[in-house]
Amino acid sequence: MEIDTIAAISTPVGEGAISIVRLSGPDAIKIADKLFKGKNLEKVNSHTLHYGKIIDPGTNEIADEVIVSVMRAPKTFTCEDVVEINCHGGLMAVNRILEMVLECGVRLAEPGEFTKRAFLNGRIDLSQAEAVMDVIQSKTSQAMNVALNQLDGKLSRLIRKLRQELIETIAHVEVNIDYPEYDDVEEMSHELMREKTRYVHEEIERLLQVAKQGKILREGIKTAIIGRPNVGKSSLMNSLVQEDRAIVTDIPGTTRDIIEEYVNVRGIPLKLIDTAGIRETKDIVEKIGVERSRKILQEADLVLFMLNYNDELSEDDKEIFHMLHQMNYIVIINKTDLPQKINMEEIEKLADGNAVITTSLIQEEGIEELENELSHLFFSKELMSDDVTYVSNIRHIHLLKQSKEALEDAMEALELDMPLDIIQIDVTRTWEFLGEIIGDTASDSLIDQLFSQFCLGK
Repeated sequence: MEIDTIAAISTPVGEGAISIVRLSGPDAIKIADKLFKGKNLEKVNSHTLHYGKIIDPGTNEIADEVIVSVMRAPKTFTCEDVVEINCHGGLMAVNRILEMVLECGVRLAEPGEFTKRAFLNGRIDLSQAEAVMDVIQSKTSQAMNVALNQLDGKLSRLIRKLRQELIETIAHVEVNIDYPEYDDVEEMSHELMREKTRYVHEEIERLLQVAKQGKILREGIKTAIIGRPNVGKSSLMNSLVQEDRAIVTDIPGTTRDIIEEYVNVRGIPLKLIDTAGIRETKDIVEKIGVERSRKILQEADLVLFMLNYNDELSEDDKEIFHMLHQMNYIVIINKTDLPQKINMEEIEKLADGNAVITTSLIQEEGIEELENELSHLFFSKELMSDDVTYVSNIRHIHLLKQSKEALEDAMEALELDMPLDIIQIDVTRTWEFLGEIIGDTASDSLIDQLFSQFCLGK
């Protein structure tokens, strides 16, 4: 199939100092040279920058003053010739240059097509390609480190090592079956097969043990702040975000809608959701907000349930405790600067072992204790370790679970002394599931779907 040349804007839309139009393909340098007034781009060295102007071939007018980078295959991101036109930021200049490039016969790139070409050309595997978007979407430095390790191939190398162990085992069984007369080939026994499968199973289990932490670092913890009106939910959000994101007043029911914000707490990304106060109300607008709050509560990974130190426990509060049964939650007793009216013994009993923290947000007290509890709740050990391979992608986790189940079927069959040629069917399934992680056995439709989720120009 003939490879065409693609182009797209690779910087965010909007005003900025610099915008970039990226080209990749066999004619990238040739087409860029048609528009560039400066050095002959077809004769310059690879990986060099050149100052000049982009000239509209139709009107011979200057479109913009630019710096053009020229990178020749195969030492580029896509393993193809790549040109990046660095122009002034904003909408007009970059869009005009892109239109001129497309008029020269270049095709507009599909979402993620540059990274897809890097994958198809063998520069990166599928797990590394997915890590590209994880790097872009990282909310904390720890999440960034996980993504960079995956982009560097740390997960890929481990998966390839496990697949190699399995394929050697499968091949060994095949040789024993097809060529029983070969005396110099070690016979694959049930004990040897058990040893191989046990090793791979232990490695997969180890990956899954830290997968929950990896997934949290990648996606964040969906954290709902709930409670009756005027207990300080918006104040808590503003304290964690460290800016006035939510409106704070003494009037109950001020928050009518859902407010969302990402915040970094001890390296843990929290997707904070400030909800409308949960209470019985006749106000139609507030009632809609309360119903939305109830829905958010059901979908949350963690709930911060706020109560008022200066109020006795209400029936609405007791109902919320009932709703939180078997959920991850922390009880926050706010406004400790006011006289105590709440029964702390009753709260401890209703919390049933979940953490209870006292705060006075107006005096900025209790936030550090809350952050300590959040860190302990999800990361009881050291948050990051260089010798741990973190799995953070939900697709990878699902395939690892399928691999583990297939391998356990094989191990169960080994205990029953079933024939090795039957057992190797489950071993082969494990090998195929692991191959889907790095793209060796992934279908074209899966690959297309994954790259369609990328941003345009990446």
